[in-house]
Amino acid sequence: MNTPGYNFIPAPLWLITSLHVLTLTLHFVAMNFMFGGLIVLLFGRLDDKWNNVVVRRFVGLFPAAMAATVTLGVAPLLFLQLAYHRQAYAAAIVSGWWWLLIIGAVMIAYYFLYGAAFARKPGRIPVFLGAAVVLLAYVSFVYSTVFSMAERPDLYHALYASNTSGTMVNPRIGVWGLRWLHMLTGAVTVGGFFVGLLGRKDDAVYRLGRGFFLWGMAASIVGGIAYLLTLGDVLLPLMRSIAIWLILVALVLSLGSLHFYFRRRFVPAAAMLFASLLSMVVIRHALRLIVLEGKWEPASIPVKPQWSVFVIFLACFVAAIGVVAYMLKIFFGDRARARGEAG
Repeated sequence: MNTPGYNFIPAPLWLITSLHVLTLTLHFVAMNFMFGGLIVLLFGRLDDKWNNVVVRRFVGLFPAAMAATVTLGVAPLLFLQLAYHRQAYAAAIVSGWWWLLIIGAVMIAYYFLYGAAFARKPGRIPVFLGAAVVLLAYVSFVYSTVFSMAERPDLYHALYASNTSGTMVNPRIGVWGLRWLHMLTGAVTVGGFFVGLLGRKDDAVYRLGRGFFLWGMAASIVGGIAYLLTLGDVLLPLMRSIAIWLILVALVLSLGSLHFYFRRRFVPAAAMLFASLLSMVVIRHALRLIVLEGKWEPASIPVKPQWSVFVIFLACFVAAIGVVAYMLKIFFGDRARARGEAG
C-alpha cells in the first residue's frame, strides 16, 4: 500500500509567510496586552489600586484577553509548522514534558484571571494575578527555549542523542536568554501603553501606564541591541539583509509612537506601535532564515495548493476579527454610556 506524501505546503510560501507574520503580530498584541498589563498592574504604584475603577475594568478584561491570546496563537503556530515542521517538532520533542506542561499552566492561569476578575475582596486580586504571571512566565520561557532550539538543528540532534526522556532544556542561555528578556520588556511596553490608554481620563493611571511605556521601551531597545550582539557569525549576514532597514524602521516607529502617546494622540501612537511590532516579527523571520541557511530551505518544499482550506480560514479569520471588534465596541460603549449617565 502506498502511503500519502506529506512533504508539501498547501499554498505558495509567500502567502504562508505573510499570514504567519500577520497572525503572530496579532497574537503578540493580545498577549502583551494581557501579560504586560498584568506586570504593570502588579508592580505599578497607585493609591488604593485595587479599588480604582480603571484598574478593576482592566482586570475584568484579562479573561477575554487570555482567550484572544490563545485563539490568535493557534494560527501562527500552524503556519510555522507548515514550513518548519521538522525543526518545530524536533525541538518540542526534546523538551516534550516541559512543552506539554504548557497546557496545564495556561488552563490554571485562565482560572486565576477569572478569579481576579470576579474577586469581591480587593486583597485577593494581586494574589490571583501574581499566580497567573508566574504561570504565564513559564509558558513564555518554554516557548523561547524551544523555538530558539528549533533554529539550531545541531543542538537538538545532540541533546536528543544524549537524552531521549523529553526533559531537556536548551542549555545555551546566551542564545535564548536575552531574546526572552527582550520579549518580556516588549510586553511591559505594550502593557503600559494599554494601561495608560484605558486610564487616559484618570491622571494617576495614565501616568502609571506612561511610565511603564517609556521605561519598558527603553529596556526593550537596550535588550534588543544586546541580543543582536550575541548573534556572533549570524550578525553580519543579518546586517547585510533587509533586516537592517527594518530595525531602523522599527526604532523610528517606536519612538514616534512614544512621541504621540505623550501628546495624547492615541490613534497614531497605536498605529505606529503596531507597525513597529510587525516590523520586529519580520526581523525575527529574517533572522530564522539566515540561521537555517544551508540546513533547511522552506522554498524547496513542493507546493500543492489547497485553496478551499485557505478560503475557509480567511473567512473565519475575518469573521473572528469582526466579532472581537464588535465586542470591544460594546464593552467600551457601555462604559462610555455609564459615565455619561453618571454625569
